[in-house]
Amino acid sequence: MSASVVPALDGVPETMLWALHNRASEARRRDGVLTDPESLRIYRALAYDFDGHFGTPTGSLAMRAAAIDRALRNWLDAHPSGFVVSLGEGLETQLSRVDNGRMRWLSVDLPEAIRLRERFIQPSHRCRHLEASALDLRWMNAVDPSQGVFIVAQGLLMYLEPASVQTLLVSIAERFPGACLVFDVVPKWFSRMTLRGLQKTARYRLPPMPWGIDRDELRPTLVGWHPGLKQLTLLEYGAPRGLPWLMEQAMRFVPAVRHGVPSLAQVIVGQPATTARSGTSMPAGADSTSLA
Repeated sequence: MSASVVPALDGVPETMLWALHNRASEARRRDGVLTDPESLRIYRALAYDFDGHFGTPTGSLAMRAAAIDRALRNWLDAHPSGFVVSLGEGLETQLSRVDNGRMRWLSVDLPEAIRLRERFIQPSHRCRHLEASALDLRWMNAVDPSQGVFIVAQGLLMYLEPASVQTLLVSIAERFPGACLVFDVVPKWFSRMTLRGLQKTARYRLPPMPWGIDRDELRPTLVGWHPGLKQLTLLEYGAPRGLPWLMEQAMRFVPAVRHGVPSLAQVIVGQPATTARSGTSMPAGADSTSLA
């Protein structure tokens, strides 16, 4: 497919191209961490200077996607007809990587994001698209919770104001008890840098990320917001190789900075710790820190 589609995006929606750059770059490597032919198909069709805007990808965002895939597959083993909601999904092709033929899927994103997504991915009777902000809680009316709910907020919450994040997570906890929620966060120091203006490359400045939180603050923050956010597991992800991998590993072993790395959180809403025995257990190798 020739590169013929111009993605007319800016601001936060443009970050979907940064994530796509990571996933597609890993998918075309022999030693890549993600098998994702759909990302490659979309990547090759877009008339966009990925390298000029985002530089050489480290693979960390592909690792993030792979970690969420594992969590979602584990959940689907126990909830094969469950309902998955992907908030701010953009051009993520997770559906094609985990589809079991039975689950239902709802992709929620802004109108310009859905318009671009539908150039490549068409909705169906099981997999719907909804043009809405994640903060427009009316998307919850489109969810059938009868067979379980799994909510993904990948590359989203850091772009929201802290009060908006609290409102969203508390609303999910109130509306969908028993749901599984996966989201990623950036540390405070990185949030502050983006608020001052952080150039990823000479041609691309990252959008502000108002919500930054360190790993050791996640537990008390979530518990303080809502008692139903009672079981948390940190899923490890990062650069898969090279100098970025070495730097991240070094940070994790230095007490003064080990909490200041990006985090991927999996929360079971309103369920006791014994839920892990019923099929919502966390992937092997995860940090087993629990809020229970």
